[in-house]
Amino acid sequence: MKTGKYQLGLVEKLSFARYGGTEDELRAANLLLEEIGAAGGRGELMDFAVPASRVEVCSMAVTSPFTRQIACVPYWLSGSLPEGGAELHFFYAPRGVEEEYDGLESLEGYAVLLNGLTLDAYKLLIEKKASAFITLQGKWFDDESGEDLYSRAIRPPMRELGRVPGFMITGRDATELVRDGAKTLRLALIQQEVENTSRDVLAVVPGTQLSGESIVLTAHYDSVPVGTGSWDNATGAANLMALYRHFVKHPPRRTMRFIWCGSEEQGLLGSKAWIEQHGELMPEVKFCFNFDMCGTVLGPNEIYVTGGDDLLHFAQQYAREVGWPANFVQKVHSSDSAPFADNGVPALGITRRTGTAGIHIHQDLLFPLSEASMGDIFTFSAGIIARVANARFLPVKTGMPDSMKEQLDKYFKRDKKA
Repeated sequence: MKTGKYQLGLVEKLSFARYGGTEDELRAANLLLEEIGAAGGRGELMDFAVPASRVEVCSMAVTSPFTRQIACVPYWLSGSLPEGGAELHFFYAPRGVEEEYDGLESLEGYAVLLNGLTLDAYKLLIEKKASAFITLQGKWFDDESGEDLYSRAIRPPMRELGRVPGFMITGRDATELVRDGAKTLRLALIQQEVENTSRDVLAVVPGTQLSGESIVLTAHYDSVPVGTGSWDNATGAANLMALYRHFVKHPPRRTMRFIWCGSEEQGLLGSKAWIEQHGELMPEVKFCFNFDMCGTVLGPNEIYVTGGDDLLHFAQQYAREVGWPANFVQKVHSSDSAPFADNGVPALGITRRTGTAGIHIHQDLLFPLSEASMGDIFTFSAGIIARVANARFLPVKTGMPDSMKEQLDKYFKRDKKA
């Protein structure tokens, strides 16, 4: 069976919403286990806890100078409003910065609409004791069905600052609230914080000679709660499985650790959990390859280089050698390679970008993918991985240059003064 055909077939099997910590994610994990077994290998599930919310009440309505019900969803883990709800002043802050609040010393009693939720904007909401915040999803002309209006959790750096009850509404409703001069809103939100169980899917190909050195290969298999997550990231999971099938038959000199990561969409939780649970193995991890969004018919190949110039030059030279056209981006890849890079492991993120496909929306479907594109990324990946895994000496040393450490500090929102 041609590899591209196998990969696309696996993408199709995985094409259902599989949000981290749900039964559908477990269904996808078991499907991957079956594929590992069919390849002649042995896989296992590694459980880890993910914070979540059980929502009891969530509603929004304009109360003056007109009345209107507004469809909304909550930000999980953002806290609750008093039982019975709250009547709040409506305020729009396009950038969420200090001067936009017109000298208001306090935002208590206000629901603040933001164009996007950043850590700095959230800090200001906490400092000014905002009663609630609202963000928007999509454009004014998007499908009015609201299928892309789904809850998401506020990230740990924000939760560490405190709780501000949060809501999300459509771009159209946000536009109308500001255009029509909404003054007050009636908001209700009651949610309980709980823990769900997510899991990584793991498999190992032992090295034939240098088994004490490991190459980690990662791809997340979870998705957001809408759409089928075909591109993001059933494609990466399928490419990783094709690579596993290949290296089971052709084991390299170094050990290969395959990790299909769960709950990436909630903050790279699966890769972080693997590192936390396998700390004793980290000194032997020398390299990371990550696959996130592959296989589209249109678009350029891209390689994210999280490491120094030596890593960049190695990847460029290999791509030139085999004639694989790609754009090279030397930065932190916002995917499951980042926690490994944060632990000093040089990482390459191999992907294919395109403007004709979409992620985190219900139109993330099978259509813009092809067997040829999937097979092409497998061929390149298998070659460069084998080059590293079989090399007498690794092409780059572990560790990160200072410039990349600064990028990682910024990406993980760490205070460098701390």
